[in-house]
Amino acid sequence: MGISPALDLGGKPSAAVRPLAPAARRRLLPWLALAGLALAAGCASVNQVPPPAAVAEIKPGTPAGFLQPGALPDGLTLLPPPPAPGSAAMAADQAAFRATRAFRNTPRWALATADAVLKLPQGPQAFSCALDAPITQEATPNLYALLGRSATDANLAAAPTKEHYQRTRPFVVNRQASCTPQDEARLRRNGSYPSGHTMIGWTWTLILTELAPERADRLLARGYAFGQSRVICGMHWQSDVTASRVLAPGVVARLHADPAFRAQLEAAKAELAAARAKGLGPTRDCRAEAAALAVTLP
Repeated sequence: MGISPALDLGGKPSAAVRPLAPAARRRLLPWLALAGLALAAGCASVNQVPPPAAVAEIKPGTPAGFLQPGALPDGLTLLPPPPAPGSAAMAADQAAFRATRAFRNTPRWALATADAVLKLPQGPQAFSCALDAPITQEATPNLYALLGRSATDANLAAAPTKEHYQRTRPFVVNRQASCTPQDEARLRRNGSYPSGHTMIGWTWTLILTELAPERADRLLARGYAFGQSRVICGMHWQSDVTASRVLAPGVVARLHADPAFRAQLEAAKAELAAARAKGLGPTRDCRAEAAALAVTLP
């Protein structure tokens, strides 16, 4: 049985399916060719994300950030002073320190020790399970570069406030070992308020949540735990960590005004989609991480 031609409302063969006249076909061919080229280019852009541009290092292993010093948020303006000795807020900080000593020698203490490593390439991988994707120079180079550079911006934003207040860290005040004793001599001379680790971790959290909104709950929970790891370590007071969660969004807001950051963000988004299409998974032991995060205070 033949296929009946499509008819218009008047019962005649529809113009939508009538064969094109030779002249019309000749006029249409260049446009079809252009459409084919555009489609091919679009497919290539999905499958081949350009690698990130090389950037200078401010010191070995630390890439330059996106922002100039004058573009960073001012912590001395945005944050209140740290709790004063003898205040109720200081008593709350001490109570948090005492309570978190119960985590010593537990899997949560071990995770806090791992979270203390910010240097590339280890640092960003703390968020690999929450993102459900690799964050490495090999698998996701644009994402890796994005987090490396934004970490520098977050750290530089915290530095003037830390230097101004020179707050003494809890492991020094309480004369108890931290989870990273190898860092204690250096950090005795480094101000505690606000927490630089939390500045970086919360900046990463907000960026990753934008890249993968479907993973927002997991990423926010991991970012919160990343900051709490500093309290568990005894390296920061709770108010240091809380202050960083206020200042870090200012860094992310300023980053969004930077064209280079926005371009890197879009490249990282395409790269993450490609990694998911390839079935690339986290680079961490996610089951062990989940078990550690499930440990609660007695």
